Amino acid sequence: MTINEYQKLAMVTLNPELDKKDVLINGVMGLCGESGEAIDIVKKWLAQGHALDKEKLAKELGDIAWYLAETAYALEIPLEDVFRGNIEKLAKRYPEGFSAYRSVYRKD
Repeated sequence: MTINEYQKLAMVTLNPELDKKDVLINGVMGLCGESGEAIDIVKKWLAQGHALDKEKLAKELGDIAWYLAETAYALEIPLEDVFRGNIEKLAKRYPEGFSAYRSVYRKD
């Protein structure tokens, strides 16, 4: 499955009653909420003695992917373009790969 195929399939489950503005708001709020659920799993592992629940964390990553697809959809941007743009930005920022020095003294 390609990234754009995922986006198309995921958006079949989008609430059809939402207008574009509400889709955008729901997408961004969903990203925040699901990211919070993901960090809670990691917090329990790091600070509370729980085993790292990789299966549950993977499910949360799937939910994050859905909300990312929804947000890009609301902006009428193919998800592949979002991913490609990010890789291009990172390649400019770290042409030889990550370096702490370039991270601290980077030009945006």
